[in-house]
Amino acid sequence: MKVAITGATGFVGSRLVKRLQDEGNRVLVLSRNTNFAHKVFPSQAFPNVEIMGYTPGVSGAWQDTIAGCDGVVNLAGEPIAEERWTPERQQAILNSRKIGTQKVVEAIAKANPKPSVLVNASAIGYYGTSETATFEENSPSGQDFLAQVCQEWEAEAQKVRDAGVRLVILRFGIVLGHGGALGKMITPFKLFAGGPIGSGQQWFSWIHLDDIVNLIIQALTKSNMQGVYNATAPNPVRMTDLSNTMGQVMNRPSWLPVPSFALEAMLGDGAIVVLEGQKVLPQRTQASGFSYQYPNLQSALTQILK
Repeated sequence: MKVAITGATGFVGSRLVKRLQDEGNRVLVLSRNTNFAHKVFPSQAFPNVEIMGYTPGVSGAWQDTIAGCDGVVNLAGEPIAEERWTPERQQAILNSRKIGTQKVVEAIAKANPKPSVLVNASAIGYYGTSETATFEENSPSGQDFLAQVCQEWEAEAQKVRDAGVRLVILRFGIVLGHGGALGKMITPFKLFAGGPIGSGQQWFSWIHLDDIVNLIIQALTKSNMQGVYNATAPNPVRMTDLSNTMGQVMNRPSWLPVPSFALEAMLGDGAIVVLEGQKVLPQRTQASGFSYQYPNLQSALTQILK
């Protein structure tokens, strides 16, 4: 295959590029920062990777490079939980996904020949937050800011179907691997100061990095997959369970809670991503025949942390 990827230098994207190249595919990396992309994917190690500069949300010559690709994976978007949600920050979070996806779909629509599939990221934030509800792919959307972002993001992706292109939307849970959210949680445990964040009762719907990469590749190659799939492991846990399991695997105490106000002081409204969760089950994902390497948190954390 030849696959175009936005967000390719990120946590999930960089692992996906490596896997696709290792399996003999060609990859077109669309990057805002080509110098950084060349450092992440040096030509000696990544001979099958072509790097093209682009500005997300802006039409341009980069759109012409989509022609001849077999598939497109759209992972680009501003980080959600990195800084406070000022009105400007919220607008950037929304626009990077909504308008960015709009321009990717525009490129696919005018491509000749067209890719056969668009795999578009979304997030389990679509469902809103709850300590009591269980969400599956057909559950209704929530009402908060992140739910609205996901709705508008997915609505733009849906338009690719007008061009006769197969669409797979993957609603990402929290991806566990070296780096990402887990990377930020490891340090307190190493310092013997680890513990649950907030109440500890919030749900934590997660997926191992290798599993999400495998799921994206299945979505690219399995022609009967279309529509929405939850990219989460089948066994979500509460935050307290996550903390206890991390403590066991790292042989560290896990009783020192991180108070909600500490996170809120740093992230403002962005703290909602960690302080309020949702229990999300991958019903359609499992029905598609997808096989998880790491269905349980213990095995996932053991592989990552050891």
